[in-house]
Amino acid sequence: MSKQKMWLIAMVVLAAGGFAWVVMTQGPLAPVKVTVDKVKTGNLSNAVFGIGTIEARRSYNLAPTMTSRINKVLVDQGDHVRAGQVLAEMDPLDLDDKVVSSQQVAERAANAVRMADAQLLEAKSRAGNVLATFNRFSELRARGFVSQESLDAKQHEKDAALAGVDAATAASEAARHDQAKARADAVGVSKLLKQTRLVSPVDGIVTARLLEPGATAVPGQTVVQVIDPASLWVRTRIDQKQAGQIRVGQDAEIVLRSQPQKAVPGKVERVDLTSDAVTEERIVNVAFATPRDQTGVGEYGEVTIKLPAMDNVRSVPSAAVKNFEQRDGVWTLQDGRTKFKPVIAGVATLDGRTQIVEGLNDGDEVIVYSQQPMRTGMKVKVVAEIARGNP
Repeated sequence: MSKQKMWLIAMVVLAAGGFAWVVMTQGPLAPVKVTVDKVKTGNLSNAVFGIGTIEARRSYNLAPTMTSRINKVLVDQGDHVRAGQVLAEMDPLDLDDKVVSSQQVAERAANAVRMADAQLLEAKSRAGNVLATFNRFSELRARGFVSQESLDAKQHEKDAALAGVDAATAASEAARHDQAKARADAVGVSKLLKQTRLVSPVDGIVTARLLEPGATAVPGQTVVQVIDPASLWVRTRIDQKQAGQIRVGQDAEIVLRSQPQKAVPGKVERVDLTSDAVTEERIVNVAFATPRDQTGVGEYGEVTIKLPAMDNVRSVPSAAVKNFEQRDGVWTLQDGRTKFKPVIAGVATLDGRTQIVEGLNDGDEVIVYSQQPMRTGMKVKVVAEIARGNP
C-alpha cells in the first residue's frame, strides 16, 4: 500500500472520529449540560414585593357650594398652607347687601318683641283693674246696691280684658318666633357669605390649582386641592397568595420612581378586606415612616414588605421548581438521567428560594438550570455553570 493511500485512510479515520466526537459531545446525542443544587434546611427570610402609586389618604377638594365667579386664588401648587387659611375667594354678588338686610330684619323683629311685651303688660294691667272692679260689683249686687245689668256690663268688660291678655300673649309669642326666624335667616346669609371663601381644613400642601380668577365654578367643582403630607402612602397590589401573610404595622421599604437609588422606610398602614377577583390581587396601603413634602401624588413606587422569617424549613432555588404535566415539581438525577419528582411548594422568597413543604429530603440534588427543556430520561452532564448564550 502506497504512502499516499495510507495518508488518505488516516485522514478518513481522523475525520470520522472527529465527527463521532462532535456528535457524541456537541451534537444531538451529547448529554445536556445542567447545574444542580442541594435541598437546604434552615431559616428562610421572607418578603413581598409590589408596585403601586402614591396617594394621599387625606385629600381635600375645595369647591364652592353655589354657582359663583372666582374673584381671587391666593395660593399655587406646592404652597404650604395652614388650617383656616383662606385659599380662594368667590364673588359674593349681592350677599353683602343681603347680610345687611337680614341684620336689619332681625333688629326690627327684636323691636317687635319689645313692643309685643309692652302690649302684654298693658293688657295684663288693664285686666287686673277690670277684674277688681267686677269683684266689687259682684259684692254690691249680692247686697242689692247695683242692678243685674250693671254686673253684666262688668262681666263683659272682664271677659274682654282677659281676651285682650290672651291676644297680647299670642302676639308676643308670634313676635318671638319672627325674631328667631329673622336671626336664623341672618345666620344663614352670613354662612353663605363665609362660603364664598375657600379655607384650608388642615395644615397641608396645595397639590392642584384647577381654576383661575374670572372663571365660573358650579357647586362642587374643585378650585384648589390640598393634601395632608403626613397621610401619603403607596397604594399597591399584592398577589392573593402572598397577601395572607401581610399585617398592619409590618415594616416595609419604598423605592420611588424618581429616586431609584434610594429606599425609604415605611409601614403597612391598611390591608383592604376586598380583593380583585379578576387580577387575584389585594390592595395594601404602605405609609411613609416620615412625612415627605416633595413626593408627587400619582408617582410610581416599588414596595417591599418584610414578613416574619420562617425557621427550619426546606428550600431549593426557585428556578428549580417547574410545572410538568400540570404538576409542580423538580427535576432530579437518577443514574445520570433526568426524572421528574412532584413536590408541594410553599412560599417563594424575593432572594430566589422556594419553600418545599413535601416531596424532598435534606441533601437531595435538583436540577436548577439546563441547556434544553427537560424531559424524562434525558442524559445530562453536571457543570458548574452554563455559559451565557446557550438556550
